[in-house]
Amino acid sequence: MGSYTADVSWRPPFTKTADVPRVLAEWEAGATIVLQALHVHWHPLAVFCRRLEEALGLPVQVNAYYTPSGSQGFAVHHDTHDVLVLQVAGEKRWLLYEPLLELPLKHQRYSKALGEHGEPIDDLLLRAGDTLYLPRGWLHQAETSATDSLHLTIGITAYTRLDAVKAALADCEEDVELRRGVEPGADEAEELLERLGARLSPEDVARRRRRRFLAGRRPIREDGLSQLQALEGLDKQTIVERRGTVIADLEEAADGLALVFEGKEIRFPGHTRAEVVACFEAEEPFRPAELPGDLDADGRLVLVRRLVREGFLRITGA
Repeated sequence: MGSYTADVSWRPPFTKTADVPRVLAEWEAGATIVLQALHVHWHPLAVFCRRLEEALGLPVQVNAYYTPSGSQGFAVHHDTHDVLVLQVAGEKRWLLYEPLLELPLKHQRYSKALGEHGEPIDDLLLRAGDTLYLPRGWLHQAETSATDSLHLTIGITAYTRLDAVKAALADCEEDVELRRGVEPGADEAEELLERLGARLSPEDVARRRRRRFLAGRRPIREDGLSQLQALEGLDKQTIVERRGTVIADLEEAADGLALVFEGKEIRFPGHTRAEVVACFEAEEPFRPAELPGDLDADGRLVLVRRLVREGFLRITGA
């Protein structure tokens, strides 16, 4: 028994029909069908993950596992991220074991070289609607009984202390003293640590963590084409709203403001401050004509049109 990773990019009409019998045969033989990164392909799950990311401030991804009755997808292993298991249908038995490697990093996958696991410390049966939390590193295995099982595994990636140090070290490239050659036999440890430590203030660590988080959030736009078409009719009375799936920061910049989201940094001149802030802080739909500030009607439309094109705002109606 094993797992079979299905290509979730398949959509009717199927372009890989030759593989369908193989999937069915593997599943009938006891294999688990794995739909990887399902949040990328199914909009409702993408929105769910984005809400979870907003609450946690951490990246989230989802796989789905469909296992036939009397089968097991994977043997004992650990994950290198925290996991939430959401049982959708059927039931599955989970056996949990103490970690052999505490808090593994992404590249520290489970292998038998870590040693033999002990006796299970928990034996749980998840039924539809049940949820299980597994911290990274905890060994586990799961198997079905008399029913098929469908569950979602939500992976939550931690921002570790090592990540914080690596990010600070990358910033050290700006320090010319750290770009100098190392003198043979010189004891420079104290100076090196001091220069690195100066970049590890709580504020700096939080800033880099947030920037990395924002840069990694992919756009969620099921209506991209329709929004571009709707722009043709945009006027001062068109109703727009802040897109609910966007996680963003508005930062001060030398020449005005910078809107940071989805790996982009959009800069606006200082004289647009009132209008940009209003768009950023909008909790309810609004019309371009209702924006505060000194921009004229055409200037407000230029601003709103740009934010719709970038995916920060969306048109909801006339």
